[in-house]
Amino acid sequence: MGKYDAVFFDFDGVLADTEPIHFACWRDILARVGLDLTWERYERECIGMSDRSMLEALAPMRDPPATLDELWPLYPEKKRLFRQRSRRSKLVDARIPEAIRHSSLSFAVVTSSGRSEVEPLLDISAVLPLLKAVVYGDDVKRLKPDPEPYLLAARRTGAKRPVVFEDSAAGIASGRAAGFDVIEVKKPADVPGLLAEVLS
Repeated sequence: MGKYDAVFFDFDGVLADTEPIHFACWRDILARVGLDLTWERYERECIGMSDRSMLEALAPMRDPPATLDELWPLYPEKKRLFRQRSRRSKLVDARIPEAIRHSSLSFAVVTSSGRSEVEPLLDISAVLPLLKAVVYGDDVKRLKPDPEPYLLAARRTGAKRPVVFEDSAAGIASGRAAGFDVIEVKKPADVPGLLAEVLS
């Protein structure tokens, strides 16, 4: 029996290089209300946060300051824009579903993003049918860095010794707080090689 019985992937920034698309959507939407979001600020302060928490943190940075109540109504339009733009791209490396097909381990995706954003992309990428479970942000009361998302994935897959692939500080903290080994991902292009090491 190997060291792990399951592999849990974060989605944005791990399985798929979606962060530049998320950023561009938020940048364009927030510019309409006078809030200038730079990639540096997004990368430093927003990746790994829930959309609501992100807007709460960004609101005071506008001049004059905005409120969450002002910004939150923009969220449906951001989701629509993301769905439109993300479907134009091949986001998941084809080697990942191929590796999953040839492995006896259980696989899950654990994301803070909503089902409506992530599920179509998993489906298009031929990953969704290969997963034993998916935990979306809608499925939990407490998002990363709380351990709840990863603990729920373990319950849904029956995993006792999963390994977590994460890129953000919040996600890494979540996986470790759940008591699981975490592999830090610098960029999605690294994942096929890292996964091959785990499965060898």
